[in-house]
Amino acid sequence: MTTQGMYYTVATDKGFDAAVASVEEATTAQGMKVLHIHDVQATLQSKGYVVEPLKIIEICNAHYAYEVLAKDVMISLMMPCKINVFTREGQTYISALRPTMLAKFFPGAGVDEIALQVDAKIRAIVDAASR
Repeated sequence: MTTQGMYYTVATDKGFDAAVASVEEATTAQGMKVLHIHDVQATLQSKGYVVEPLKIIEICNAHYAYEVLAKDVMISLMMPCKINVFTREGQTYISALRPTMLAKFFPGAGVDEIALQVDAKIRAIVDAASR
């Protein structure tokens, strides 16, 4: 497990596709919704670039989104929340940008408590999906 100020990353014994499916399941279990999954590997391969598997999973909860947007519409620049699943040298990882960064990037918005709540959900999703 790696916790940096900006992101939270966990290695998993699951294969890449199983990890992606687990993120989708854990997202629903936390009361959030998967909005879109970007297959970065496929996109880059279609342009002739060879990269290891990477999917960016965009997730959201309408209640939290409404609350932060009501405080500062510019927070939309960091929305929706993203969880990445990727492999490096055969190891699968699940990683997320920490929602607590919202409070740091928008210190006057008063989103500290909301960011902490969403951060806990995001870390729970990553942890559950990695098991």
